Amino acid sequence: MLTVLIDYESGNLHSAEKAFQRMAGEVNAGEVIVTSNPDDVLRADRIVLPGDGAFPACKKALFDHSGLFEATREMVIDKGRPFLGICVGMQMMATWGREYENTEGFDWIGGEIVKITPSDPALKVPHMGWNDLVIDNPHPVLDGVSTGDHAYFVHSYKYVVDDPTQRLAHVDYGGDITAIIGRDNMLGMQFHPEKSQSAGLRLISNFLTWKPT
Repeated sequence: MLTVLIDYESGNLHSAEKAFQRMAGEVNAGEVIVTSNPDDVLRADRIVLPGDGAFPACKKALFDHSGLFEATREMVIDKGRPFLGICVGMQMMATWGREYENTEGFDWIGGEIVKITPSDPALKVPHMGWNDLVIDNPHPVLDGVSTGDHAYFVHSYKYVVDDPTQRLAHVDYGGDITAIIGRDNMLGMQFHPEKSQSAGLRLISNFLTWKPT
């Protein structure tokens, strides 16, 4: 069993690598590696796409690594491997990103990425720090995670999902902010599970043992 964390030079993956390796050891989920090699992606059983920074820059960085997105798409879309996008890695699953410029996303889960505009002017952007999850729709990866559990966020843009059944959880920050999305073999988390203590580690563990039907 091999889980691949894709490295396309968009963020420090050290803490994510350690969290995934720890939980893989606990649930006997095999090897976890960080790689930018498309050949590694093509032999992966599970794929994780992190991302920090702005949507256009992250997408450009990913596509600048020759063959990396193509290998990811083949494994996720054509072969149905479990996939998890984290932070901007989740946002790139949308149809469009509206950060700085209109940027096409992967269009894997319909929606768009728009600027956070809290209804309360006292709430600052970026949305940064701990917030309480509100579970919207059940999913196997949410097993053991409940409304009120904490997750750690750092972002200025949010995912507005076209199909509400594909929003699995949200948080309140002067209005709803999508926290977890999913359909078929694909998941996305706006927060950083590796920094979200017990709830985040439980989500990672669940992803590593999840068998999409």
